[in-house]
Amino acid sequence: MKNIYIIAFLLTAFLSNCQNTEKDSISLKDVRYGANPEQLIDIHLPAERDGKNKVFLLLHGGGWRKGSKENFSYMVRNLKKEFPNHAIVNINYRLATPENPAYPMQINDIALVIKHLKNKTAEYKISNKYAFIGSSAGAHLSLLYAYGFDKNNEVKAVCSLIGPVDFTDPSYTSSASYSSGMLRNLVGKDNTWENNPQIYTEVSPISHVTKSAPPTIMFHGSEDPLVPRTQGPRLKEKLDKFGIPNELYIYEGEKHGKWNDENSADIKRKMHAFMKKYFS
Repeated sequence: MKNIYIIAFLLTAFLSNCQNTEKDSISLKDVRYGANPEQLIDIHLPAERDGKNKVFLLLHGGGWRKGSKENFSYMVRNLKKEFPNHAIVNINYRLATPENPAYPMQINDIALVIKHLKNKTAEYKISNKYAFIGSSAGAHLSLLYAYGFDKNNEVKAVCSLIGPVDFTDPSYTSSASYSSGMLRNLVGKDNTWENNPQIYTEVSPISHVTKSAPPTIMFHGSEDPLVPRTQGPRLKEKLDKFGIPNELYIYEGEKHGKWNDENSADIKRKMHAFMKKYFS
């Protein structure tokens, strides 16, 4: 009988702990970090927080002009399972037009998000150590901020999913993305490659790589019609030059996202392993 009471006591304590853990876990939806209606973030805080919890920053794709944080809901679910002690911030940034270009507007939005998180440190109980995971245009913004605008070296790792890195690449300057004007959303309607090549250098993450750049993992498709196959190797060469830990994976036959299940699962495994190595 005594053993039964002991078991009952332990079970009650276990269930109580589980309830407290779930109660202490917080998800904050559509938190404003600026005055613009598009400047919203979802913040997912782990149950156990002591001010040292690291933070994933997620940036969706969409050619700088469309998309939303909802596109990255699956990433939030995956990260919660794999990194239960990390905070996750899923970001909406102001969407661009040729008249109101992404650069520097969207970089400024990232800086505002980080400022918001720091201002709320006591409330959120998280650290100022960040890792970016971005897709397409979001990957470009992740790399550009991490390499060129992280003055305090608070970004500890970056994952780039099909992100462009060098707009001066001859494979890029001769691509449909230039002739179609897609990049006007990034640099503005009046900035063509012919009349202002400097701006294309300025918005290229590869131009900002230094010895303090964070570890970087990249995923590309060999048949991507928007991001030339040469992009990943160019960045890898630059990172290798500075001794920055990095990994590059190019999947044969894949295009710009919506990859087959096998390759998608492989990306997930590799990304999680990379983050556990450099951001655990």
